[in-house]
Amino acid sequence: MSITLITGGAGFLGSHLCERILAEGHRVICLDNFLTGRRENIAHLLERDDFRLIEHDITRPFDYADRIDHILHFASPASPIDYLELPIQTLKVGSLGTHNTLGLARAHGSRYLLASTSEVYGDPLVHPQPESYWGHVNPVGPRGVYDEAKRFAEAMVMAYHRFHDVDTRIVRIFNTYGPRMRPRDGRVVPNFIRQALRDEPLTVYGDGSQTRSFCYVDDLIEGIWRLLQSDFHDPVNVGNPQEMTILHFAERIIALTASKSTIVHEPLPVDDPKTRQPDITLAHRQLGWEPRVQLDEGLARTIEYFRALEPVAS
Repeated sequence: MSITLITGGAGFLGSHLCERILAEGHRVICLDNFLTGRRENIAHLLERDDFRLIEHDITRPFDYADRIDHILHFASPASPIDYLELPIQTLKVGSLGTHNTLGLARAHGSRYLLASTSEVYGDPLVHPQPESYWGHVNPVGPRGVYDEAKRFAEAMVMAYHRFHDVDTRIVRIFNTYGPRMRPRDGRVVPNFIRQALRDEPLTVYGDGSQTRSFCYVDDLIEGIWRLLQSDFHDPVNVGNPQEMTILHFAERIIALTASKSTIVHEPLPVDDPKTRQPDITLAHRQLGWEPRVQLDEGLARTIEYFRALEPVAS
């Protein structure tokens, strides 16, 4: 039975990935320092013989006695509220953490997959964003700690692939939502759902004309699994190309929750992207992948999850 190491395995995406890799017949090592991950996300897996939790900060060296077949590097603060409060940790996990996991992959002969992000495109001047676009990023702005950490991580992955022949993959993840998101993680989906369930005003930044596209977590995990199984080494966008304005999205949440909430507007954060929409032509061609879950269906599942958390906690 092959062994897969997942850093950040107790996070929102990492925990879903642990489940999928286990379902595919792998043994899973979940590595997390619980800076933003949550034990509740993987509590149901702890009694399994094919699952092991190791509490460790991957910015420090790590080794494992048995051969590791796959390494998936998902450790990082990933929401604005996290990486703005944890800027140094974000930079370190994108640099030192990536270096440590790539060194581990080289030593073990592992297949390696980096969780990158659509934020490498910054506030894009090209729309939608294909993988060939180099981005429009402010390296010294408050969001630069996340954007540049991921851009550096991508560069290091490609360097290890080219110069050390490490078998690497890079997935650029666009906005993803679903169960196990933290209610107070600062991203738009949990913010809106939490406010709507409490009949509080939904906070829209700017005039709400900025756009996003939302991919349900099951679809994203399927795309990641297919990329891991592929022989493609360049970055691949995985996300839902169905684009909408934030204002329309807020109205949709209010309708789906039957909330009495109104909408209030706050100033737009610094360097907040005006548009975000993936070009998934490459994912379709290389992986045969496209999202399946419709927005209302995915939101209904996510709202049900948040209702079960009442009272809505952090």
